[in-house]
Amino acid sequence: MHEDNRQARFIRIYETRYHPAMYKFCESLFRYRRRQCRTVNIGKVRIGSDHPVAVQSMCTTDTLDTGGSVAQAIAIADAGGEIIRYTAQGRSQAENLRNIRDELRKKGYDTPLVADIHFNPAAAEIAARNVEKVRINPGNFIDGRATLSGVEYSDEEYEAELKRLDDKFTELLNICRDHGTALRIGVNHGSLSDRIMSRYGDTVEGMVASAMEFLSICRRERFDNVVVSMKSSNTQVMVRAYRMMAAAMSDEGMDYPLHLGVTEAGEGEDGRIRSAVGIGALMADGLGDTIRVSLTEAPEAEIPVAMRLVEIMAEREGHDAIPEQPTDTYAPYDYRRRPSVAKDGIGGDNPIAVLCSPPEGSVVLTLSDLTDERLSRLKADGTVIVAESRNANPTAELRAFFMRLDNYGIHNPVIISRRYGHMSSDELALRAAADCGGLFIDGYGDGLIIDGEGHDRAECERLAYGILQAARVRFTRTEYISCPGCGRTLFALGDTLRRVKEATAGLKGLKIAVMGCIVNGPGEMADADYGYVGAGPGRITLYKGKKPVKTIPEKRAIDELIALLRDNDEL
Repeated sequence: MHEDNRQARFIRIYETRYHPAMYKFCESLFRYRRRQCRTVNIGKVRIGSDHPVAVQSMCTTDTLDTGGSVAQAIAIADAGGEIIRYTAQGRSQAENLRNIRDELRKKGYDTPLVADIHFNPAAAEIAARNVEKVRINPGNFIDGRATLSGVEYSDEEYEAELKRLDDKFTELLNICRDHGTALRIGVNHGSLSDRIMSRYGDTVEGMVASAMEFLSICRRERFDNVVVSMKSSNTQVMVRAYRMMAAAMSDEGMDYPLHLGVTEAGEGEDGRIRSAVGIGALMADGLGDTIRVSLTEAPEAEIPVAMRLVEIMAEREGHDAIPEQPTDTYAPYDYRRRPSVAKDGIGGDNPIAVLCSPPEGSVVLTLSDLTDERLSRLKADGTVIVAESRNANPTAELRAFFMRLDNYGIHNPVIISRRYGHMSSDELALRAAADCGGLFIDGYGDGLIIDGEGHDRAECERLAYGILQAARVRFTRTEYISCPGCGRTLFALGDTLRRVKEATAGLKGLKIAVMGCIVNGPGEMADADYGYVGAGPGRITLYKGKKPVKTIPEKRAIDELIALLRDNDEL
């Protein structure tokens, strides 16, 4: 499909089905209310709006290692994990899930298990008989590995592939129905099929179309025990995809629960901030029925972070903001920075600022301060505004703040300011990222002030820069995209990531991906500048952009990555 025809198709889809007027959840812009959806049974766990948001993780062990897999599952369950996932890349792994399940049950653990399937429908069919849930990836359920090379499909070829998909997927649904097994249709931005990309490109619309192909078959076959996910390592893509997916399902009369997650979030504070920005933005919209925080750490370390995010968002229940009419500047399906007139280096085309206190000459206001008289004065003098909220639901109130300014035609630059009492560094990072990240993803804010009691200026500024980078609105340091690992990973992912960070610590503005395998690697790191991707036992492929450069032994891979950076004048 030619580029101009493809772009016309995007515009048609956007204007007809996914225009902001079709966004069904506008009331959640100003209050925390979960989207209403059906209940899905995953063993003993119930997923859906009538039940608490469930937290889950994924084992990193070899699924053929029964003892190690059982031990890691117990660590996740003891930490509070309610659902545990394993990779099942082949028939033998899918078969061994029965042994893992039986051993866990003998030890008194009835936590539901999930099989993660890529490229192997036969493994999915075996796993559906052995565990409580199967996750399939629409991008590779029957399709081969995406080449990212612009493969074109004729209409006849496209329909033939859809027929093949339908036949194979229907077989899996029948097995799941017979065994009471739930299903997750798990779309990943990094592994859309060539077939989907031939029609939609590497886009959010393509992610939604990929999921809807499978959901349409589920509905026809009257199989409703389904959960949907729309993951990406790019928080802007992830947020847009889930919003568009929710709107598309509503438009089609579907009400399946949503599984939230930011893929390849990384480790440490950066991984927690990125997860809180993406997951928090969506939960603020009322979306999300189960979540997984994907960290390049031990899987049980993900659970406390996920649990705390759920608790933080639940605190917003009943704390509504005064609603304001959404304006054209609010665009749920793309990023548009709110237009503002620059003043004193803030706003306009200037980078989003990080400050430690309100700048001289600015005015600090809350939503209740925006009276008609005050708004008239602001419009006349162009003062820099510092927006604060004392509401327990600050995202909703600050969103209403910006919309009120827009409704009055006020384009003054606005700095978002959040002040917190005494709390740990981890708690401060999660709260600030969940409160502010979604606002910047929506294009609001010309600056950010984070002030945490007991935390020094340097820490607060570092956190603010981290939030802006996680929201992908300002890049000030190297961004590391790294997956959490799973049974497909054949090298020490955490150690490798730390070594890559140490070797590239002085770089700024680059994106470097460290990916455990090629399932999501080449696609999820498509906007990375350089990539380090597991290619097989003891083998690593280095990428520059989307292009593989060389495949080499793992023991030389870090040195070769540094050489590649030097050859391209990055070091």
